[in-house]
Amino acid sequence: MSKKFLTDVIQDSTDLTGAAAGRLAADIVAAIKAEIIENGRFSLPDFGSFTVRETPKRTALNPRTGEKVAVKAGATVKFKASPSLKEAAFAGAKKAKRKAAKAAKG
Repeated sequence: MSKKFLTDVIQDSTDLTGAAAGRLAADIVAAIKAEIIENGRFSLPDFGSFTVRETPKRTALNPRTGEKVAVKAGATVKFKASPSLKEAAFAGAKKAKRKAAKAAKG
């Protein structure tokens, strides 16, 4: 999903201009970021949740030289899909598989 996709959906479902819809999409993304920064979590019912997960410091290998490199501790954002999103994705995958099989036969 891209900002342009969000802008197009907002513009199609409201009477906003393209520029106003773009600003609204940017504001939505900024609000989600702010919520993740403040609480370490953001969830949308029927979609899923984003949670911040800390990564420990570790030693990794440089793939070119094979040299050991120290990697700092940090954080990453993990997404967990809701059960209804998983069901919808599975149904969509099954439909695409049937469609591909039908196209291969014909």
